[in-house]
Amino acid sequence: METGRVVGRIKLGSQGLEVSAQGLGCMGMSPFPPFHEQPKPEQDMIALIHHAVHSGVTFLDTSDVYGHFTNEILLGKALKGGVREKVELATKFGRDGKKGIRGDPAYVRAACEASLKRLQLDCIDLYYQHRVDIRFPIEVTIGELKKLVEEGKIKYIGLSEASASTIRRAHAVHPITAVQLEWSLWSRDVEQEIIPTCRELGIGIVAYSPLGRGFFSSGVKAVEKFTNKELLKLIPRFLPENLEHNKTIFERVNEMATRKGCTPSQLALAWVHHQGNDVCPIPGTTKIENFNDNIRALSMKLTPEEMVELESFASEDVVKGDRYSKDVTTWKNSETPPLSSWKAA
Repeated sequence: METGRVVGRIKLGSQGLEVSAQGLGCMGMSPFPPFHEQPKPEQDMIALIHHAVHSGVTFLDTSDVYGHFTNEILLGKALKGGVREKVELATKFGRDGKKGIRGDPAYVRAACEASLKRLQLDCIDLYYQHRVDIRFPIEVTIGELKKLVEEGKIKYIGLSEASASTIRRAHAVHPITAVQLEWSLWSRDVEQEIIPTCRELGIGIVAYSPLGRGFFSSGVKAVEKFTNKELLKLIPRFLPENLEHNKTIFERVNEMATRKGCTPSQLALAWVHHQGNDVCPIPGTTKIENFNDNIRALSMKLTPEEMVELESFASEDVVKGDRYSKDVTTWKNSETPPLSSWKAA
C-alpha cells in the first residue's frame, strides 16, 4: 500500500473552503439502483476511504439518496477515530423518494438534520442541493440554507446540476461555494454558459463522472457492468446504436494514452485537471488499485496541442447520444419561479 500524502490542495470557491485537488465519489460504495445494485463489503469500503485520506484525497462526496441513506451511514462509520478532522465532507439533499425533487424550507431543514444524524456529525462542510426544485424560487431554498449556515449546521453551500441563471439568483442570496456538474471529455456543454458563470462569480467547480461513467476506463466494456439494462435508457450514449459509433472515441483516446505511457482513464482525468485550479474532479471507485491509478493523473502534463487533440476526439459533433435521457432532471430544466411569486405559509 502506498504511504504518505501525495495529493495537493486547491481553494474551492471564494469563501475559504480548501480541498484536495482530487476528491473521492462514494456513490458506488452503496447499492444505488440502477447505477449500483450489489452491496460492497463495508470494511473494504472503509479501508478504501482511509487509504484515500492517508494519500491526501480528503474531499469526500456523498448524498442522502445514495444507497437510500446507507452511504451517509457508511461515511459516518469511516470518519470515526480522528478521521473527521482530516476531511472535507460534502453531501446533498433534494431527492425525496416519495415526492420527487424538493427544495421547500421545511424539507431542506429536515434533510440536513437527518444527514447530520446519519453521518454522526455536528456540521457538514459542503451541503449541495442535489437537483433544483422548479416549483420553488431558488431564493427560498437558499434562504433556508443560509439559516443553516448561521446556525453552524453547514459551513458552505453548493448547487448540483443548476443552470447559469439559477446559480446567479442563488449566489445573490448567499455565496455559493461550489457547483457540481458532469464534466468530462464527452460531456462539455457546461463550458458554454455554466463554467463561465461560476468563474465570474468566484464559485468552485466540482466535476462528477470525469471518466464518462466508466467509458474512458474500459470503453464499450463499461456497459457490461450495468446489471440493470434500464440504465442504458437513462444514458442514451450507451444504447447499442450509439455505442457502436462512440467506441471510436475510446479507441482514439486509448491510442493517445499508449503513446504517453498511461491508461486512457488517467489521460481523460488529466484533461479535467488541466481545466484550471478551480476544478476538482471526484472520480468514484470501490477498489484501492483503481484509486491509486486515478491519483497518478495529477502528475501528468498535457501540452496545449495534446489538449486540442484530446478534445477533438469527443467534440459535440462526434459524440452520439445525450448524457441523460430527456426526462432526467438536470441543469437544462432547473429554472425556478421568480421570488415575487412565492408566498410563505
